Amino acid sequence: MDVDTRLVRAFLAVAEEGSLTRAAERLYVSQPALTKQIRRLETDLSVRLFTRSRAGMTLTEAGRALADRAPALLALCDDVLRATKATAGRAAKVLRVGFIASAANEATPDIIKAFGRRCPGWRVEMRQAPWSEPTAGLSTGEADVALLRLPFPDQDAYHLRVLLTEPRYVVLPSNHRLATRDTIAFEELWDEPFVAAPAETGEWRDYWLGTDHRPTPPTIGAVTDQPDAWLQAVANGYGIALAPQSATRFYPRPGITYRPVTGVSPTRVCVAWPKTIPQHPAVRAFVQSCPQWIGD
Repeated sequence: MDVDTRLVRAFLAVAEEGSLTRAAERLYVSQPALTKQIRRLETDLSVRLFTRSRAGMTLTEAGRALADRAPALLALCDDVLRATKATAGRAAKVLRVGFIASAANEATPDIIKAFGRRCPGWRVEMRQAPWSEPTAGLSTGEADVALLRLPFPDQDAYHLRVLLTEPRYVVLPSNHRLATRDTIAFEELWDEPFVAAPAETGEWRDYWLGTDHRPTPPTIGAVTDQPDAWLQAVANGYGIALAPQSATRFYPRPGITYRPVTGVSPTRVCVAWPKTIPQHPAVRAFVQSCPQWIGD
């Protein structure tokens, strides 16, 4: 029996959310499309996985059996795909480096040059990921190693080496009432709407909303997946946002003002690579090319 793993992932989202509506929002698909995926999986397996009611989606006994075992199945599939893709890239002497936004700031070119000296004949392929993929391709096997900001989902599954730390700033529309201030206390921003990353990014989203530094959940004014859309949402007045200090250099925009913010912890950039795959000499060389605790 052949079962599409995409259908299994859709099933798990519904099982975890207990709602087709919430699962569809999490997966960025329409509810009718998700309903068709669940029905197709039930048809393929010849079992009923959910009991549907006004209260939501409740797992049947068969559904619970699949929900208990599916994560291990998907993890095995992911490991196989990661190893396959990594082997293909290494055969071509290409190291795939994932990154989010500005990666390791201005140090990135120096890291790549140092890697080139350690691995002559190898080429670094930088792959930028959207915020909906905070592991920048590590979780899907699209990257061999990545330059990431902590925290990110399932980070315990990866080796981590912190490279730099930098303060967080607040990003405001230039006409915001606080935009002329030299420094802003985070508590003054608690009631402001925020521009957020997609909900499925979990810890990543929470960190950039400052949820651990506020007494109540934030108000979400907009959800974006890319830096340009994020900045445009701020400029349009849909909300404000937290950002690393380096964003002031990498993402200046008309209508946008960056200000230092107190009362929130600094952000850390790390180099990360999977624990489940033996470390290839090229990955080791890249990690060794990353200086520890470089300045911001």
